Amino acid sequence: MIRQKNSSLYLRLASSKDKEGILKLAHQGQIVAQPTDILKDIYVFEFLKIAEPYHLSETDLEQRLITHLQSFLLELGKGFAFIGRQYRITLGNRNHYVDLVFYHRILKCFVLIDLKREEANYQDVGQMNMYLGYFENEENTESDNPPIGIVLAKEKDELVIQYAMHNVSSQLFVQKYQLYLPNKEELRKVIEDQLNRETE
Repeated sequence: MIRQKNSSLYLRLASSKDKEGILKLAHQGQIVAQPTDILKDIYVFEFLKIAEPYHLSETDLEQRLITHLQSFLLELGKGFAFIGRQYRITLGNRNHYVDLVFYHRILKCFVLIDLKREEANYQDVGQMNMYLGYFENEENTESDNPPIGIVLAKEKDELVIQYAMHNVSSQLFVQKYQLYLPNKEELRKVIEDQLNRETE
């Protein structure tokens, strides 16, 4: 609770597009029934305390998240259990590695996370779709639901991602992260922009 207060969760929720969902969350707590229930518009990794300007590789980011696993699990939300990092998949005599693998105990499925240092692109979507296919066919047991894939990137081009996701698994999502909480002015602008869009 202290971290959520310090990380301005209430302000992040205020800038959300789903006002009814926020009110429901306030009254009932987090209810997890489908894959979209575990997603956030933006994941905030301020607990990593990375000094600006930063030049992190994806491996460095992954290592820092593992080092701060408890805080990372709190940011992800309810129901996540850590399975492993750099989870090896062998296909056609070639090894591929999923950055982070979790199991969601409420949704009863694997959650695969692929970290991207910069902007997510169509190759990232294709790669994650391959991971999802492998997990569904090779790792799932009879009681498991289809896996969920999250490409977690610093930026994403909505149009590129829209076309890259055409006819791709509905269990695959491209989400953004940021390393710092916005300052008051940036946060005020985000909220004002959101309010302006809702009144148009």
